[in-house]
Amino acid sequence: MADDRNEWTNPQDEDEAEIKYLVENTDLSPLQAKELVAKHGADREKLLEIARTMQAEG
Repeated sequence: MADDRNEWTNPQDEDEAEIKYLVENTDLSPLQAKELVAKHGADREKLLEIARTMQAEG
């Protein structure tokens, strides 16, 4: 059902859980977060560091 606004992610998938976390805790769009996880993996600390850099350049 489309009632769940977070239905586009599967929280049991490590990459998708990181995408959701990035979207909720940074200024990144879902697409930016997805690309970042695809490129750099699911290391949350590393992803947040990169996301802060992206925001600063933004």
